[in-house]
Amino acid sequence: MDAMNVKPDRVEFYGSAVSSRLLLGTAQYPSPAILSEAIRASGAEIVTVSLRRESGASKAGQSFWSLIRELGVKVLPNTAGCKTVKEAVTTAEMARELFGTPWVKLEVIGEDDTLQPDVFGLVEAARILSRDGFQVFPYTTEDLVVAEKLISAGCEVLMPWGAPIGSGRGLNNPYGLRSLRAHFPGIPLVVDAGIGLPSHAAAAMEMGYDAVLLNTAVAKAGDPVRMARAFAQAIEAGREALLADPMETRDMAAPSTPVMGRAMLGD
Repeated sequence: MDAMNVKPDRVEFYGSAVSSRLLLGTAQYPSPAILSEAIRASGAEIVTVSLRRESGASKAGQSFWSLIRELGVKVLPNTAGCKTVKEAVTTAEMARELFGTPWVKLEVIGEDDTLQPDVFGLVEAARILSRDGFQVFPYTTEDLVVAEKLISAGCEVLMPWGAPIGSGRGLNNPYGLRSLRAHFPGIPLVVDAGIGLPSHAAAAMEMGYDAVLLNTAVAKAGDPVRMARAFAQAIEAGREALLADPMETRDMAAPSTPVMGRAMLGD
């Protein structure tokens, strides 16, 4: 096919289309300069920002906001660290006022050791925020029932975890993630949390996920800029593999070299 006739492979969130399928967190980087370089190397067009860390009243927050504006990326504020519906809703309202966007990555944490979402509070908060005009990106589990309830609450994107936040374990439940993808073919799905290696991100894309959101794997790498570039390449490779229609797996071997016409040697 003529490359000039190939349509751009873009992903759409709430009517806003982007080319990069890598969403990048902005916490824990060694310096603002390295953060800036890593974002550029990743090609990410959406970055997440915690209101708790980037207070608009502080000089640090103003400096950070200037850096983001210079990069020209979209901001996805999050409610990181919130443990109640009230706390999450209040934080989202503050973020909308500060960042001027209806987008919010909704986190309602229910367990301290794993940072697993409180899915009951998550659905309630999603319903409140959606009703108030927010466009909610819920950090959730791969549970199909919870996914249904989040969609009914107004969410048009789902962000299931791969593994606990910051663990780097990758995709803990491939079966569950595949089931979620199969049950909701028309909903943008983003694997969020637990990604540690570019191969984990490629695997998510090969499953048919629309994007991957990660932070620690890049921010805490020995060379964050190089790692950001590696993740961008892995996500592109995984997406291309999906679109190429991979071969089906088999239980038995199948020779790759034809056996017809091979030399027959006598005794």
